[in-house]
Amino acid sequence: MSAAERHQPARHRAIFLSDIHLGTRGCQAELLLDFLRKNESEHLYLVGDIVDGWRLKRWWHWPQSHNDVVQKILRKARKGTNVVYIPGNHDEAARQYCQLTFGDVQVAEEAIHTTPEGRKLLVIHGDQFDGIVRYARWLAILGDWAYASALRLNTLFNWGRRRLGMPYWSLSAFLKHKVKNAMQFIADYENAVASEARRRGVDGVVCGHIHHAEIRTIDGILYCNDGDWVESCTALVEDFDGRLRILNWAEERRRQAQVLTLAPARLAAE
Repeated sequence: MSAAERHQPARHRAIFLSDIHLGTRGCQAELLLDFLRKNESEHLYLVGDIVDGWRLKRWWHWPQSHNDVVQKILRKARKGTNVVYIPGNHDEAARQYCQLTFGDVQVAEEAIHTTPEGRKLLVIHGDQFDGIVRYARWLAILGDWAYASALRLNTLFNWGRRRLGMPYWSLSAFLKHKVKNAMQFIADYENAVASEARRRGVDGVVCGHIHHAEIRTIDGILYCNDGDWVESCTALVEDFDGRLRILNWAEERRRQAQVLTLAPARLAAE
């Protein structure tokens, strides 16, 4: 592969991103910017919690990298990418603008994405199926505070890893997956979302909200969660044949770096 080919952005039919949480210190904005620069698509779905209004109400945190993410998305929309923004619970203030378009970005409560082979996927953030968010908002806010504390510890932890030359690793994601109750919550959430897709008569669902990227089939319904850009730095991408996959950008960037490091040695050996 030539140097010019390596610098060409990867092209997808659709990209699904959620839980970016701009406005928080935990947001991995630099990694997301790198992803947006190196990946293009016909459709870009922003599946909720793009801006964290809950956190911004308590204190203001908006570095240049967060502004750069917004500008990059708007630039993609201006250049012809079909950008659909579906607000979540952390950016719920934007729900009052559903059915409107701002800067070539459509704001919608939900969307239906049709794959090349005709499968219909319901695209929603998913907080509608979180009983704590719906019925115990105070507990959700308390949980958000605890989660933010874990992320601050995660930031400090990864600062130490960078000093040692080690790659990014999500301590908070590791702890979450070790907690039995958290795993049960994830399973219950996935089943509830899949049940709603079945009730709607669609073939599958794309959501976010729980920061747990996954693709699996639940009783005949395709369940896709695109993850987040706080812990896992993942996106759901669809190729032009309709195949869907989770792209872990932190891992992908490490792989690319290894390829570039090994390339001179291979050329020398040849």
